Amino acid sequence: MPVTEKSILTKLYIVAGCLFLFAGAVLFKLTSIQMVHGDKYKALAMKRTEKVFTIAPNRGNLYSDDGSLLATSVSRYTIRFDAVTVSDANFKENVKPLSEALAKLTGKTSSYYQQLLRKAKSNKNRYTLLVRNLDYSDYMAVKNFPLLNKGPYKGGLIVEQKTVREHPLGKIAERSVGYERKDENGYYTRVGLEGAFGRYLRGVEGKRLKQKIAKGQWKPLGQENIVEPKDGYDVYSTIDVNMQDIAHHALLGQLEKYKADHGTVIVMETKTGEIKAIANLGMTKEGKYYERLNYAIGESHEPGSTFKLMSMVAALEDKVIDTSSVIDTKKGYWRIYNHRIKDSKRGGYGKISMAKAFEVSSNTAFAKTIHNGYKENPSRYVNRLMDMGLGTELGLPIKGEGKPVIRFPGDEGWSGLSLAQMAYGYEVSMTPLQILTFYNAIANDGEMVKPRMIKEVKEWNRTIRKFQKEVINPSICSKETAIQVQQLLKNVVEKKHGTGHRLYSKNFSMAGKTGTAQKNYVSKDPDKLKYISTFAGYFPADDPKYSCIVVIHEPDDSVGYYGADVSGPVFKSVAQKVYANNPLIDEVDMMNAQDEALDDSYQRYYAEAQKKYNKVPNVKGMSGMDAISILENLGIKVEVRGNGKVREQSISHGTDINKVDKIVLELS
Repeated sequence: MPVTEKSILTKLYIVAGCLFLFAGAVLFKLTSIQMVHGDKYKALAMKRTEKVFTIAPNRGNLYSDDGSLLATSVSRYTIRFDAVTVSDANFKENVKPLSEALAKLTGKTSSYYQQLLRKAKSNKNRYTLLVRNLDYSDYMAVKNFPLLNKGPYKGGLIVEQKTVREHPLGKIAERSVGYERKDENGYYTRVGLEGAFGRYLRGVEGKRLKQKIAKGQWKPLGQENIVEPKDGYDVYSTIDVNMQDIAHHALLGQLEKYKADHGTVIVMETKTGEIKAIANLGMTKEGKYYERLNYAIGESHEPGSTFKLMSMVAALEDKVIDTSSVIDTKKGYWRIYNHRIKDSKRGGYGKISMAKAFEVSSNTAFAKTIHNGYKENPSRYVNRLMDMGLGTELGLPIKGEGKPVIRFPGDEGWSGLSLAQMAYGYEVSMTPLQILTFYNAIANDGEMVKPRMIKEVKEWNRTIRKFQKEVINPSICSKETAIQVQQLLKNVVEKKHGTGHRLYSKNFSMAGKTGTAQKNYVSKDPDKLKYISTFAGYFPADDPKYSCIVVIHEPDDSVGYYGADVSGPVFKSVAQKVYANNPLIDEVDMMNAQDEALDDSYQRYYAEAQKKYNKVPNVKGMSGMDAISILENLGIKVEVRGNGKVREQSISHGTDINKVDKIVLELS
């Protein structure tokens, strides 16, 4: 049946009517959505394309006690290019000069940048990376490059800023300086001073609006922040950079000599408890040393014979003995139950006074004295130790303090041997800083002060908070007992039979106690038996200004392992150089100083520091810290690789300083 013109028109009207009704329905729905849910969907759209990002503030600076930088925040800049906002005329006129400027800055070719920029323009890329990690001076230079100097809209300039933490001393005191890190879940990891005082250093975050563009990237909107970040406060520590350098290199040299696993040195100011130096070095798989862990604060271990000072003080206070009491060490060993305690000297010392027993470090004398003196009431001995603060943590702001172990009768691990073992530093455990705090109290006539690593928090020149001396115990023992053991500690070094006699020098005085503890002695495998070598004390011996402890773990026993041989020389080197640099002490004849290598280093640094340079100086053979100081004072950026003394410098000495921007120092 043939289709008539009328029927075709009818069908067209029907289709047109349906389309009209559908369009009306769509329009009604859109109007309904706009009126009822418009704000909701608009906000959702904005949320998906615009987002507020936090801006990390600049952390405050961490300083040494003399104002030298230990840690500082440095801004780094990344420059990107928005090819869409740039007009064709501007792009064509400036692409070549911009490429040449970028090439000169980065060392890449001009053709590389021309190709990169033209490709970005062709693909309408709004986020092309040009250069990253610029310092402030380079960033300011890039802002004035052709095309980019027209700003974000006409020139396509996108600037991203981030803050990084730099340590001018490099690896020296790295664990003590520490860090504070925040993960994606908002949890912090806090290490050292940076972690302990992060609440002052970190500042307050700012806010900035960014727009989502292609490939899930976010582009800053404009140059202004919604909320400006507030920078952190500056923190001034008690660390003395010269003492830190001395301690670091003295420890490093001895660790290398004895092929030891790790070690630590702490120097404390006697009266105030200020920590002036704290060095922690551990061996890598390659046999090098670096600040692996904070052993000084975190590693609790059996102290060995350095604990005889604590036992002596306890026995004197409880009137169990006096320094003239005579004890029979017989042939140098004493059997208690099925255990044999022996002295390091073959044949023993026979009958000796307790004063001499301390000076020669007789294990049998101390084991007999403490066991026999307290066996009827062992809690009396333990309570005396606890009263002197030996079983309590110091409560440091730095995280990770090791727990001291002082057992009571009836505790797990207590036995009939415990009194005898504790007498000479076994079955007890303390960190190096906890041991030093006790020795410092003896040097301080019985007043125990809390170790302190912070002096002040400041905002520019305004003091936010000062940290004062804090007394843990005003009197751990009587003045009489303190004077008695001070003389004993002095005799350890000065008397010919003292275990520290080889450290004696007529040029300066010091007092202290050696300690050699066995490690892994429970194992019956002789290959697993290792040693901990310690020297703890103070200087000068009369009216002490500083206390110091040196602990070295697992020295090669084929080279040596006694505390006097391994740790003692580090103590002496530190004491000697601190004497030399202390204006309050003028009786030291530096012509007779024993540590000639360290002397030469300081004399060379002083001579170099007095010169005025137009050329790059030769810093080979100098300590890394001295070399950094000299070069940075000349306006040269310094990158340090390794630890120790300067082995190589990337820019030859004699090069015109005006031609040098950066120098790399290889240390070993």
